[in-house]
Amino acid sequence: MDQHHLAFVISDIARLYRRRFDERTRSFGITGPQMRALVQIMRFPGINQGALAERLDVEPITTCRMVDRLEQADLVERRRDPNDRRAWQLYLTETAMPIAQELQTIGQGLLNESLDGVDKATHDIVMSALGRIRDNLNRVADDGGNEHAKVTSHG
Repeated sequence: MDQHHLAFVISDIARLYRRRFDERTRSFGITGPQMRALVQIMRFPGINQGALAERLDVEPITTCRMVDRLEQADLVERRRDPNDRRAWQLYLTETAMPIAQELQTIGQGLLNESLDGVDKATHDIVMSALGRIRDNLNRVADDGGNEHAKVTSHG
């Protein structure tokens, strides 16, 4: 097996998925990264900015600026973490909920289209293999002592 080819295919699929998603959501008037942030905040209400940065694979300062813009647009609300007064938890506003739900619906539709012609057995095998690859990469991160490099399912 050509591992370089596998990594390229995985990267290419992610790039194409983001591109198609951005094409379908351009009319929302917010950027692709902002859309992904809204969906993550919807899935994980109360997520802090550091965890959001990790899920989006961006620097914390980038996330802070993104959340600033989403807050100014009345899409995200920051609340003090009751367990850590220095930290902020993020929640969608009522204005953002229908937008985030529509983004999630569009994303699921795109995923369904991308899996056209892939039967359940093949899907299960691919997901199992990709899960193993992710676990192996997390183990490599653990062995290297970099806890921040560890990634879990975004499910």
